[in-house]
Amino acid sequence: MIRYIDNVTTLQLEAAKCVGCTRCTQVCPHGVLKMDGKRVEIIDRHACMECGACAKNCPTDALTVDSGVGCAIAMIIGSLRGTEPTCECRGGTYC
Repeated sequence: MIRYIDNVTTLQLEAAKCVGCTRCTQVCPHGVLKMDGKRVEIIDRHACMECGACAKNCPTDALTVDSGVGCAIAMIIGSLRGTEPTCECRGGTYC
């Protein structure tokens, strides 16, 4: 499984809003979410690439994420420059 930078994802879940439709689990490309009974749970937060598919497909806004290229681009630029990744979620820039 692809891993990103630990503790930087903006993915948030308000479990009380979840109606168990399973749309988020169907569209998440990295298996970050799974159903726990009739509600979704986040099982691997650090695998989230912040694509936003889960939040865009949630009919009750139980999931939120600042979608975009965020940490993925930070990792690529850090690798190319030979530096530590820096992204907006840690107050830096990725330009």
